[in-house]
Amino acid sequence: MTSVALRGLRHLPVAAFLFSSLLVGAAAHAQYRDAEEKTWTEAEAPLPASFNTDNLQPFDVSVNSALRYGIDPATLSVGTDGVVRYVLVARSSSGALNALYQGVRCETAEYKTYGRWDNQSSWNTSDKDGWRPLSFSGPSRPAMMLAQGGICDGRTINGSAQKILTALKKGPSSQQH
Repeated sequence: MTSVALRGLRHLPVAAFLFSSLLVGAAAHAQYRDAEEKTWTEAEAPLPASFNTDNLQPFDVSVNSALRYGIDPATLSVGTDGVVRYVLVARSSSGALNALYQGVRCETAEYKTYGRWDNQSSWNTSDKDGWRPLSFSGPSRPAMMLAQGGICDGRTINGSAQKILTALKKGPSSQQH
């Protein structure tokens, strides 16, 4: 063997040690992340006794939407479990109203519908309503626009309910990225 090849072999144990340390560190990080995800517990989310459609905080979902969207500021809350909950109201030009009690979890970019207003005096719930990914298309678009418009700052909550309302009033351009 040449002396150059021998010098290269001298560094092999060091390289192997560094590589194995990297693998152990990555595995430890993955275990920590998995343990952290497994320990999250969702707080109870009782359905609101009522909501008010007179003072809704409006927000845009789409320029082409036939519906006007808003949330009842009195129902906006930041839970100790990292979920921001609110009553979402969608109203058509004819006056038809749909109301949903929803939550957004910024950390995982997900939303959940806890209940749907029956337009009389109570909420309907479904066992099928679980956490779903936020998206700019389909039924998650209103929750995504709220998340982007003031509820979330990246993967974290944008502060208190009051701070979130202030950000929603200013619109998405007020969010700093």
